[in-house]
Amino acid sequence: MYNVMSLKAEEFISDEEIRETLEYADAHKEDLEVIDRILAKARERKGLTHREASVLLACDIPEKVEEFFTLAEQLKKDYYGNRIVLFAPLYLSNYCVNGCVYCPYHAKNKHIARKKLTQEEIIKEVTALQDMGHKRLAIEAGEDPVNNPIEYILECIRTIYSIKHKNGAIRRVNVNIAATTVENYRKLKEAEIGTYILFQETYHKESYEKLHPAGPKHDYAYHTEAMDRAMEGGIDDVGLGVLFGLELYRYEFAGLLMHAEHLEAVHGVGPHTISVPRIKHADDIDPSAFDNSISDDIFAKICALIRISVPYTGMIISTRESQEVRERVLPLGVSQISGASRTSVGGYAEPETKEEVTSAQFDVSDQRTLDEVVNWLMKLDYIPSFCTACYREGRTGDRFMSLCKNMQILNCCHPNALMTLKEYLEDYASEETKELGMALIERELEKIPNPKVKRIAAEHIHDIAEGKRDFRF
Repeated sequence: MYNVMSLKAEEFISDEEIRETLEYADAHKEDLEVIDRILAKARERKGLTHREASVLLACDIPEKVEEFFTLAEQLKKDYYGNRIVLFAPLYLSNYCVNGCVYCPYHAKNKHIARKKLTQEEIIKEVTALQDMGHKRLAIEAGEDPVNNPIEYILECIRTIYSIKHKNGAIRRVNVNIAATTVENYRKLKEAEIGTYILFQETYHKESYEKLHPAGPKHDYAYHTEAMDRAMEGGIDDVGLGVLFGLELYRYEFAGLLMHAEHLEAVHGVGPHTISVPRIKHADDIDPSAFDNSISDDIFAKICALIRISVPYTGMIISTRESQEVRERVLPLGVSQISGASRTSVGGYAEPETKEEVTSAQFDVSDQRTLDEVVNWLMKLDYIPSFCTACYREGRTGDRFMSLCKNMQILNCCHPNALMTLKEYLEDYASEETKELGMALIERELEKIPNPKVKRIAAEHIHDIAEGKRDFRF
């Protein structure tokens, strides 16, 4: 039976409940009275249940779709302003004992280049990332208790935080590693990680077990219950995500929102982020082998409805997607993007050539440099942000959610974004990007409603030009 408060995966992600939800959505997808009632609730910024949101996802009435797209844009502005936080993935190791059929790291793939970074190589990678201007990383590693034990991950985190190169520093390390124990989550918390991210891949249990035929990841319940263990271990910023294309998207969408509802109900705080990756081509993996791929139009609907349903959560879109697709969904709710990403192990310091056997997890669609991405965002009137202030000031979990839900972004995150952008412009930007950025900062300072905050932010921005760094509210 479905029970949002249960700690058992098959009860808080109930197959029966999802199927009933999809039936309900099909029955009401053209019911204007129901649709309008759901949209009215969404306009009150109360979020939507998985069942309500599923009705809108099934709805194809053009004017109603336009309504929730417009609402998603407004909610994005209300909760996150026009900031876009930038980060980069850092692949530590692609050794893996799992058999995931959609991932080239699977244990049976004998022709991918297997690599594991030494601490000296991590220093080179992080130095290269700092030279671009990155301040926030998401570390990735395959699941392999021999090659990638928790001790290795913790050592890597310590190394990353220790590297100070010129004016560069990594101020936040998010972690995307396999489901683990409460004890190991406590160790990650003690290592001062930012967000713990784990993609569910699919919430459909039968499909999950077929897609993960071997290795510890085969255990659906252990994987699905990982966020509860992470929160028990003290990590209050967690990131959800499914890999769209593995199973029917409406099923995944309902399961994803049910997971968010579960975390909010049990722990008092929902997901800090939700990621929306789609399966892409990679070594040994042909995405056409999976027959549940979704169009760009459906993808945009999913992004808009996540923003409406869970208005407080951050939404991440990676360089899996092209510039065109990213540009389309940015206003619909996305708040974080990766820039200048490499999905190969050691790919920043020494990018792989076309002649080499790849170590990459998937092909990157958006190949632009970080400066080009920053430039592009500003031309679209977004503030590229390298801010890590909330994590470093202890505003995580329910404290961050309170700030976000009360829509205090303009008095906190907005000035922090401007100050970190100013750092980027002074230390790393091209001349054209710097010129664009200085004009944007001048305009955006005027939007800060609190006079005292505006004055202090302006003073700090002046101090950054004089060589000082790392101011934050």
